[in-house]
Amino acid sequence: MKLQKVKQQFFSELNKLYPETEIQSFFNLLIEFKLNLTRIEFALQPDFEITENNLKFLKKAITDLNNSVPIQYIIGETEFYGLPFKVNPHVLIPRPETEELVEWIVNEVDQNKKLKILDIGTGSGCIAISLAKNLPNANVFAIDVSANAIKTAKQNAELNNIKVHFMEFDILKTEKITDTFDIIVSNPPYVRELEKEQMKPNVLKNEPHLALFVKNDNPLLFYDKIADLAVNSLNKNGSLFFEINQYLGIPMIDLLSKKGFQNIELKKDFYQVDRMMKAEL
Repeated sequence: MKLQKVKQQFFSELNKLYPETEIQSFFNLLIEFKLNLTRIEFALQPDFEITENNLKFLKKAITDLNNSVPIQYIIGETEFYGLPFKVNPHVLIPRPETEELVEWIVNEVDQNKKLKILDIGTGSGCIAISLAKNLPNANVFAIDVSANAIKTAKQNAELNNIKVHFMEFDILKTEKITDTFDIIVSNPPYVRELEKEQMKPNVLKNEPHLALFVKNDNPLLFYDKIADLAVNSLNKNGSLFFEINQYLGIPMIDLLSKKGFQNIELKKDFYQVDRMMKAEL
């Protein structure tokens, strides 16, 4: 079958669920991933014949997209902070907002100084690996409760030729972190169950709820625990960085202040909502 005909089918079967610009973006990603064809190359070869296996892949992609499966899971990869990352339903798809958190850390630290960094709830490893890549003097550690997430993160470290020390354990059951760090960073679960209705179906139906949601009556559960651990695990002049729920900036400031943190900064993301926080002891 000619690829031009597949494209027509692609658009006709997805136009009830997605805008045309998004369908075009999906199509471009899929043919570049599977056929190694850029959009320009496709335009120059409208009669390009595709194999039966590739046709099956594109038809399955249509079915998956109609079932709200994220395009990143379909192709199994995404980009974060200019680096390639493997993704699957065991890990969250890295967000642009989290890139801003990484950027903040990279810009804040002395890049010539030897640093020890801990990423709590690493998921795909996107924060830890991006920091290790951009801070060559940093010794980066990362933990997650999910064995499958750690497996994916290790693959991503290898993919990017970066060394990160990955560990699997449950931060909520940890009484003390035995090591000390110059920076502790975390993007923990922070979406309250009451906010589920604001989320898109592709997130709700496919991404791991363990990494997304917290109970309505205890939305700062992870921040409270991590801040307690950080009190004993941050080196002098060390910094704690968080990605946070946009609606809970003020409660977060109150929580950290009561634990003795100072120089607390609340930072907005490119959507102009409260999304990041930095605090020092």
